[in-house]
Parts: sequence; structure tokens; C-alpha cells
Amino acid sequence: MSEQILTQPVFTTNSENTTKARTSLEKARIAHERYLIRQNNHDLNEAIEHYIDAVKLDPSIPESYYRLASLMFEQGQISVDTAIEQCKTACSLAPKNMNAHMYTGFFMKMAEDFKAAEEEFKSAIKMGKLKSARPRLILSQAILQRINSQNGNASDYMSFLYYFLSGSLMLAWDRPTMKMLYKNMSDDFSVFTYNTVGKFLEKFKMYPAAENVYKQAVTNTSHSDIFYDKMGDLALKNKELDMTVDCYRKVLESNPLNQEVLVKLATVLQTYFPENTDETIDCYERLLSFDNDKAQIYYELGHLYLRKEDKINSISAFKLALNETPDNPFYNNSLAYAYSKAELYEDAIEHYQKAIELNPDNEWTSIVCHALGSIYAENLDNMEAAVATFHAGIILDPKNYDLYIALGDLHMAEYDLDKAIKAYCDAITINPDDYRGYSKCGIALWEKDFLEEALVSYHKAIELNPENEFAHNNLGILYLDGLMDAEEALEYFETAIELNPNYTLAYFNAGRASQAMDFTNDAANYYQMAIDLNKITHELDEYDIQTRLRSLFEV
Repeated sequence: MSEQILTQPVFTTNSENTTKARTSLEKARIAHERYLIRQNNHDLNEAIEHYIDAVKLDPSIPESYYRLASLMFEQGQISVDTAIEQCKTACSLAPKNMNAHMYTGFFMKMAEDFKAAEEEFKSAIKMGKLKSARPRLILSQAILQRINSQNGNASDYMSFLYYFLSGSLMLAWDRPTMKMLYKNMSDDFSVFTYNTVGKFLEKFKMYPAAENVYKQAVTNTSHSDIFYDKMGDLALKNKELDMTVDCYRKVLESNPLNQEVLVKLATVLQTYFPENTDETIDCYERLLSFDNDKAQIYYELGHLYLRKEDKINSISAFKLALNETPDNPFYNNSLAYAYSKAELYEDAIEHYQKAIELNPDNEWTSIVCHALGSIYAENLDNMEAAVATFHAGIILDPKNYDLYIALGDLHMAEYDLDKAIKAYCDAITINPDDYRGYSKCGIALWEKDFLEEALVSYHKAIELNPENEFAHNNLGILYLDGLMDAEEALEYFETAIELNPNYTLAYFNAGRASQAMDFTNDAANYYQMAIDLNKITHELDEYDIQTRLRSLFEV
């Protein structure tokens, strides 16, 4: 049996089928009552079979739908959403049927749609009048459950008391349900008590005691999902992230449609467990069924697919986000980035330009200009457009250090050394504590034959970042080829090698410095290491290294 068994009614009955349907319905009621008393699965299955027969024989009987929905849901054959739909079918067949509205409200309460559930219960109360004890008591239970899962106010407590007391007084007209309802009410009172004590302990930061209370509540009440949720929140507050995730997962095992917990779990997984990308994606995809904040959900999914390097799905997700809110600059920017990862540069440019046009914040938009300018320069070889875009970004945010560096790199690529030096110097002025400006400026100064200035720049770069092997290597080149000081140069080359044992160029330069000092064996070893590494890195001309190596032993 599956959810397909329950379908919308098609009225093609006759009097004989109606009689058979009534017979099946009566058999179903008897089996249902036996199940409620004995809790025997055989009775449950028999009741379900007879209710299904009743629906097939006469689809116009409302009772068959809501009672079958309740049993099939209890057995796990249908979801709460399907149960709600079938109860709504019963309501459409008999709009004044109190039980149909009551069952509809019950399943809406299960789905934590408290507002809609309370409306259904109130409709049932109006129809039942003096015989409305059950909907009144179940409504009071729903209000109490809402108070337990949310923060109730004085009005909520008064409503709970009113419907609870009035329903209790009217039980004289509905005795068979008294025992069952009081059992449920007792459970909800237990939830209320544990909840109150736990909140009190949390307020005074007695977290271990609060956790113990919630653990007891999980064991002693039938609302473990509420207390696993609270334990998850408490664990998150205490940075116990594994426990947080486990608790939220347990909530969703018992109530897969808990939207709030789905959001919490997705957020925690996305933030702290990047390796659990598939589970995070699953959470967001389940959230799409609620029709709330779809644009934001698609946006988050886009980034998760990017993390998996799933370019097609990331583009699709960002496009769906933009379908919801076309003028969101952040969604345009993310879609542009996804297009660039997929090497669809024209599409990327279109959305980067749209994000820049929307300009929610000058500082943020200048970063987008950096991304767009990089596409022009690196992928389309359009240096003019790249320079213009970088300058536009600098106008938006004159303190964007990375834009000045990028502009300097662009001028270096075109061998416009004066403009490159100016851009790097502007970067240094903005942030004198970042080594990159000094290191890059050192290269431009050396190319410009400003040896002393280049030395100062590289020494400053190393002072700011002693772990930068490239600065050590380049400073060594200045000493070796600029000042002809091979001894000083070798120290920097050896430091570069210590920092990066796979640095092919540093080995080659160390070989040159050793050769200049007539350290033949050392030079040979360095050249041979450069040859071996170059087979992997392909940085240098191997013939040149081989020639230098052979020259060491020529007479």
C-alpha cells in the first residue's frame, strides 16, 4: 500500500456499491475500535483494508477518508501532507462534518501549522456546539503545544485554559474519548513542566542541569522532537557541534517537516561541516517545499554546488534565485562567478555588469569590478576594458588595495613600468603593512634599472613576510646580477629552497651563485636538482641548465 491508494473521489457509484461501502465502513469501524483497545497490528491492517474498500465502492463517504488517513499515517504509509489532503477531501464532501474538520486540524497540528489547525478546530467547535468537547480539548492541546514550541503570551495561556475547561465540562456528552484525551493532556503538561524547568536553568546558565532535564523529557514524554531541538540549541551555544547536528537530525527523524530545524541544521552543516555538502543540499531542497524564501534557498544551493564543483547545477540554482528576485545584486554576482567557473565569460560579464549597475555598496561593488576586470584581462585579453573596470572600482573605493595591485599587474603585463610602479606605490600607501606591494614593486623597479630602490623594496617585503620564498629568490637575483655579490645572493637562494624544497628556479639560481664562487660540486648538485624538478614543473629551459652543468667540468 502507498500514498497512491488515496485519490480524489470520482463519483460513479450505484445503490448496490453504496450498500457494500457502508458494510465495509462498519467492518472498518469495528476493527478500528479493536485496534484502539488492543493495539494489535492485525486489527490495524484489517481496518485499513476495509476503509480502502469503502473508498473504492463509494468515494462520496467523508468518514472513510479521514479515518483511513489517520490509520495509514500512524502506520507510516503516508506523509502528514497526504493525510491533510485526504482530510480536506472529506471536508469538501461534507463541509459541515465536525470530525472531518477536527481530523484536518489534528494533522495540521502534526505539521506544526498551528494557525491553520486552530482555525479547523474552531470550525469543528461551531458545528458541534454542546458536543464539541473533543475539538475544544484538542484545540487546547494544540495551543499548549504551540506555547511549548514557541514563546506564548498571556492571551495564549487564557485561550488554553478556556478551551481546556470548556471542553472538560462538555465531556459529559463524549465519555468514550475522556480517557484518551486526558492521557494526551497529561503528556502535554509534562512537556510544559520540563520546558519551564529547562528554560529556568538555561537562564541562570546551568547548562549541564538543563541538558539533563531535556534528556529526561525525551524519555518521559512523547514529544522528544521538542527536547532534541532544545538540546541541539544548547549544544550549539556551548560549541558542541557534533552533538548539535545529532540532536537536529533526531528532530527531523520524528518530524521531517520541521522547517525551523531544517534551517538550523542546514546552517550548522554549511558553516561548520563543509565535508557534509550533500546533506546540507538535501536540507535546502526539503526547505523548498515550504514556499518560503525560495530565492535565498536557491542562492545557498548555488554556493553548495560550487563547493562540489558542480558548475551546471550551481548556475541553475543561481538562475532560479534570480527568477525570484531579478534585481538582487548579490545573486547576479554569484551567477556571474558560476558562469566564469564554467568559462562562459560573456554571460559572466553580463551579470557582473548588472551587479555593478545595482551597486548596493561602493566597497562591495569595487570587489565586483575587480572580478570583472580580471575576466577582461585574463580570459578575453581586453586590456583596455580591464584597465577601465579597475579604475571604476578604484573610484568606488579608493582604499581597495587589491585593485591597485591588480592594476599594477596589468601594467606590468603590458611592460608599462612607470604606471605599474605608480599603482604598486599607491597600494603601499594604502596598506604599508602588506608585503605584496613591496614585492611586486621590487620587480618593476628592477626592470626599470632602479637597483637600490628595488633592494629596499624587497628587503621590506621580506621583513613583513619572512616566509615568502619568492621574495628571497628575487632579492638573491638582485645581489647576484645587480651587485655581483654571489655570496650574499646564495644565502637568499638557500633560504628560498628551505621555504620551498620544490622551488626549481631557486635551485637554478643557487647553482649560478655557486658557479660564480667556483663551488663546482655545489653548483653541479643545484643544477641537477633543478633539472630533476623541471621535469615536473617545466619552469625553465632544460637545455640551458644542461649547458651550464656541462660547462662546470670543461677544461
